[in-house]
Amino acid sequence: MRPALRTAVTGVVAAATVLVCGPAQATPPGPGVSGRVISQRTVGDTDYILREITIPPGQATGWHYHDGPLYAYMQQGTLSHYDSSCASDGVYPPGSFIEEPAGPGNVHIGRNEGDTPIVIDVLYVLPHGAPLSRDAPNPGCPFE
Repeated sequence: MRPALRTAVTGVVAAATVLVCGPAQATPPGPGVSGRVISQRTVGDTDYILREITIPPGQATGWHYHDGPLYAYMQQGTLSHYDSSCASDGVYPPGSFIEEPAGPGNVHIGRNEGDTPIVIDVLYVLPHGAPLSRDAPNPGCPFE
């Protein structure tokens, strides 16, 4: 295929995808939620990623799930964790450990309902090349 024709076809496909699919109804993280990778290593078919996540007061992670298990340690602040039934499935103060199971059946959100920024060290154990998390729509809870 000639370069000009290839470019035109690519542009049309991209435009059609945006117009037909429309916006996702996922809930993104709140303003100021940030993360930085501390370490990353791949062993066999598994990625091990250590990340520090900060959640400002009044903000949340957005609804999501992970393709592999997640293990976390609360450095600062208190995380309020909710499952897809809108029920609290844990409140984690500093020094707490968190374990989240994998898969789309484990949609959840982490919220900072306090007045101190949350700082969490998170270890992701993911299939090689998987994203850190996958966005999910709000399952009908009165909060984001």
